[in-house]
Amino acid sequence: MMYHLDENLKQSAQNFPDHTAYIFLGESTTYAELEQQVDYLAAGLAKRGIGKGDSVALMLDNRPHFVSAYYAILRVGAAVVPMNPIYTPREISFILANSKAKAVIALAALEPVVASVKEGLQDLELFIYTEPVGDELTIDQIIQEQEADFVTPEMSEDDLAVILYTSGTTGQPKGAMLTHRNMASNAEAMGILFELTPQDRMVSVLPMFHVFCMTVCLNGPVRYGATMLIIPRFHPVEVITTIREQKATCFAGVPTMYNYMLQVPTATKEDLASIRLCCSGGAAMPVELLHKFEAKYERIILEGYGLSEAAPATAFNPLRGTRKPGSIGVDIPGVINKVVDPEGNELPRGDVGELVVKGPNVMIGYLGLPEETNAALKDGWLYTGDLARMDEEGYFYIVDRKKDMILVDGYNVYPREVEEVLYQHPAIIEAAVIGIPDEVHGEAVKAFVALKEVAVSNEEIVTFCQDKLAKYKVPRQIEIVTELPKNSTGKILRRSLRK
Repeated sequence: MMYHLDENLKQSAQNFPDHTAYIFLGESTTYAELEQQVDYLAAGLAKRGIGKGDSVALMLDNRPHFVSAYYAILRVGAAVVPMNPIYTPREISFILANSKAKAVIALAALEPVVASVKEGLQDLELFIYTEPVGDELTIDQIIQEQEADFVTPEMSEDDLAVILYTSGTTGQPKGAMLTHRNMASNAEAMGILFELTPQDRMVSVLPMFHVFCMTVCLNGPVRYGATMLIIPRFHPVEVITTIREQKATCFAGVPTMYNYMLQVPTATKEDLASIRLCCSGGAAMPVELLHKFEAKYERIILEGYGLSEAAPATAFNPLRGTRKPGSIGVDIPGVINKVVDPEGNELPRGDVGELVVKGPNVMIGYLGLPEETNAALKDGWLYTGDLARMDEEGYFYIVDRKKDMILVDGYNVYPREVEEVLYQHPAIIEAAVIGIPDEVHGEAVKAFVALKEVAVSNEEIVTFCQDKLAKYKVPRQIEIVTELPKNSTGKILRRSLRK
């Protein structure tokens, strides 16, 4: 079979024309209507010179325009370059130049930013906005032209579908090149794993420009004819209300979202009664948070693992069978994970090494970066940069990022282990741990914590840790903050804390 994202939409429009594709702010749109919007928008892009081999930047938040623009770009044979709308002009300029974007489809509010960076970009020819800005084109204007007589180019599953810019921990972000096969195979695997059907109603509140949402809450539902409940931005009360009122069946979130939902005092298990599946990814979920959420709402959370370079999912706890809290689960359909030493040899079960991945979801490389590509892809395996171990039953546990490991007197300290202990403290809502230089020990452990409305001293927190951690792992410094810095998906940013 051929994996192609656009074919998935066409199939669902054919098989379930009257089924609701999405609901947004109370308005619903069927698959037949979505298919027509995509057709008109694709014809408008083709008429304006966008075609096979081009790339188009999407600078949108969660809204129906994202869905129709995403699929229209794919339909003309171009690649989608999704961007976070809150990026700075410097970041936007870099990604537009690096991806050689020929067109930008953006929020009207971003017009001044786009105007300020477009001077130096010779590839950029076409600008389309969500609402009228001066005499610039809008998405709806193009759809209203109702031109549908364009010929879809010859498509292959090896064509580039998405260029995802991964936040480089060093220097500039890298563009991970993902083909239709990469993206569509992962959407299909997640659908098999989660047993998605046309009756499912998926909460789409993760940012659509992020690969977790793109695969699980956009491409997955489209592939299986399910309904997307599009929510513009995350607010715990609004999400819980939507789940209750729209009878949502699936919720995908990052640990921070589950934490905020847990803190809603008025919410009860009845609010989530319609949910059959909660999944978590994007960052490690503290086991304590998992247990508290499940106790309050009586819904289990399936934790998994992914990265942009793998479109993104590689491992997940199974829907049926054993689920292990603290584990990222087992291989998803069609994908293999293993733990290796620095030479690439597979390690015995229980030993900590680098997690490597193989499957139809693994990127073809970083755009224009042969050296970085060769460092990440070796003999068909993607080297993730994450340290992990595998237990006797084939379940994987992420120990930590390779580069986040702290060396105290030559001993390895994994920040996650210390954070798990901090989350057990009744006064702590959020915690993150980094290494700081130490003249005597090489490095020392420093913890940043956000607290509930409770007075607790640094000494008390240290004492709490001393009972549960070896001496060298206990935080030497504690800094109390109002909240921890996070990226657009709610992942806590250790690198901002290091600065």
